[in-house]
Amino acid sequence: MSTYSLYQRQGMFSRKQIMRGLGEFLYRLVIVPLVAFLPARLAYSVAVLRGDWWYRYDTDTRERIIHNLESVLGDQLSHIERTHIARDFFRRRSCEAVDVMRLAGSGRALARLVEIRGLEHIEAALAAGKGAIICSPHFGSFNSCFSLIGVCGFPVTVVGDWRSTWANMAPVQRFLWRLVHEKHLTRHRHRPNIEPIKEEAGTAMQMAETLRSNELIAMAIETPVAPEARTRAVSVDFLGRQILLLPGSVSLAQLTSSPVLVLVVRRLADWRHQVMEISAPVPLDGDEVTAFKRCMTMLEAPIRQNPAYWDWWVNTQALVDLGLLPTQELYEAI
Repeated sequence: MSTYSLYQRQGMFSRKQIMRGLGEFLYRLVIVPLVAFLPARLAYSVAVLRGDWWYRYDTDTRERIIHNLESVLGDQLSHIERTHIARDFFRRRSCEAVDVMRLAGSGRALARLVEIRGLEHIEAALAAGKGAIICSPHFGSFNSCFSLIGVCGFPVTVVGDWRSTWANMAPVQRFLWRLVHEKHLTRHRHRPNIEPIKEEAGTAMQMAETLRSNELIAMAIETPVAPEARTRAVSVDFLGRQILLLPGSVSLAQLTSSPVLVLVVRRLADWRHQVMEISAPVPLDGDEVTAFKRCMTMLEAPIRQNPAYWDWWVNTQALVDLGLLPTQELYEAI
């Protein structure tokens, strides 16, 4: 049996998982719409309280995050630090649901809370006529910030699979997720998401067409590599391990002469304000592997500084596929 099949069996139909899903939809369908457009201090205070409740209730997820932190980072963190990171992980996820809702309409309700640094790099890229590829880690409210680029008036298209396309999502779940999450994100994007799981070989062609139209591509690039694509993957130093990733973003940038910019978003201590930083173009001289490693070095730094904002800690399968955990960890998690 494949590790993917084992992961699919990992509590997928358990009572706890069903209750977690119902709780998530209740929060997003009822509570978030009620509070999201209240004064930001109040809206995000409710989100933090919900995150604290979720942290106490969802013991399985909490312990999985703590265990994965210990397995990957070892003694770099104390047990107390790992528990604080896990709590902040839940708080952050709850706040991100409010971020998404505040993208409704013009999106200004969220834009007012996010300081954007580096828009001049996007402006310069578009003035040069080659578009740009904006790379991010799966870190913080990156998906909402991709949409904020559209709110600012720039034509942005995101490369990434929607959660509603996952095979293990029931039709009702799929409908609700599109309603409470995806529709708000897509509102400010220039074209529909380019979804590799659907497009397969056509992904690169669609990305190239977007760049030739002098538009922006945004994507999170430290994504686990499917088994059939591992022959095209490269080995990269990341969090003290060697992981396999696809350098396609940099390869395409070199082929199209488009710049690569790095986006990182950080949430401030009050939980409602954020800072989105867009870097100057990453040097693309040398071969694609060397240039790609430069990008990954820039993406690793914020994860080390604030681990609670990295999405993959909750996903043991993803950490195994990346090469940050041995396969045995997946079997032990079941």
